[in-house]
Amino acid sequence: MEQLKAYLKDNSRLREYVPSERDWEIISSRFTKREFSKKTILTRIGETENHLNFIIKGIARFYIPNEEKDLTFNIVFDNGFLSAYDSFLTQTPSTYNIETLTECTLLQLTYGDLQIIYNETEFGNIIGRLASEELFLKKQKRELSLLNLTAEQRYLNLFYEQPKLIQQIPLKYIASCIGITPQALSRIRKRIS
Repeated sequence: MEQLKAYLKDNSRLREYVPSERDWEIISSRFTKREFSKKTILTRIGETENHLNFIIKGIARFYIPNEEKDLTFNIVFDNGFLSAYDSFLTQTPSTYNIETLTECTLLQLTYGDLQIIYNETEFGNIIGRLASEELFLKKQKRELSLLNLTAEQRYLNLFYEQPKLIQQIPLKYIASCIGITPQALSRIRKRIS
């Protein structure tokens, strides 16, 4: 919980909000810390997402399985929110999988516990809004980068944002996430090195 607390405290959009001790006790009592091994499927196609996760440590990917190759469309790192959020919000089956790429330590909050936090705390509503906004902004950023940036620029952005962690991700997932083939990514890496 300390890492989530530090993340929230450091978030510039939350600086004006200070949770009461009561709010923080209610919020922290609803989270569960869980550890997952590498290559664990957290959410499967057809399952309803029941958790909003905060990654304390690790990397996970969002993907659509395909007979020829999986389509990875998002990668989430430490200090990020992780969820099949559309499924979570609507409580309907997910249309994609979420898988850990490394060992992951997560703080998990169930849909039911989130509703309790919303009903019983003011700060919980602020955190919920922040998580929603963060997930939306990341999605928007990715969509705009696919439209406006070259494959090389998309790779460099990911490389500069997560230089140490990107070394732990198989190139085929990085290539898929930035919308190119692994061969094209190899050519980009050769050109910029």
